[in-house]
Amino acid sequence: MKVYFISGLAADCRVFKHIRLPAHCEAVFIEWIAPEKNESLRAYSLRLANIIDRNEPFAIIGLSMGGMITTEIIKLYRPVATVLISSIPCSSQLPGYFKVAGKLRMYKIVPVSFAKSLSMMKRLFSAESGEDKATLKQIIRDSDPTFIKWAMGAILNWKNDELPESFIHIHGSKDEVLPLRFTNPTHIINNAGHLMVMDRAKEINAILEQVFAT
Repeated sequence: MKVYFISGLAADCRVFKHIRLPAHCEAVFIEWIAPEKNESLRAYSLRLANIIDRNEPFAIIGLSMGGMITTEIIKLYRPVATVLISSIPCSSQLPGYFKVAGKLRMYKIVPVSFAKSLSMMKRLFSAESGEDKATLKQIIRDSDPTFIKWAMGAILNWKNDELPESFIHIHGSKDEVLPLRFTNPTHIINNAGHLMVMDRAKEINAILEQVFAT
């Protein structure tokens, strides 16, 4: 079975470098496509879904923004399994300050270069290994400023109050981007942050082993 991975904002398949699936699963990493002008997150999600082969059983794993996109995709297409990591299943679970930032259109004011610099500086104090810090810094450098600008606005203006019928939601208790208190995951990894997919992959892999058990 193919398992499609959708990464987070300013990230790509490299963030999943430590994730391992059972032998009967084939990992397929979806690459970002260019957004259209003023495109909503939902409209973008449906265009991105064209990459998925729906003629055979499939599953989706969405990380952060990729999880939000996943919840839009599964409204129309029914995967065998849906897994959200460090994400939220509906817009009502966005922190209040995200909603305020959206109304104030802060994403149009804050330079992408500044956001990138903050992300780079944060790596100095994060829990990842030296090798993973280097990987994350390179991912940030490689990220497309135009895409980031669009994605920030799309997330802050996302409207979806429809919870998926069935999904697995893995969240860190110390997620600093999407705090645990605003959401209700099926699995909590204690003392894990937003990028636990890098430094707590062993625990995530154990959950995925159960999800995709034959």
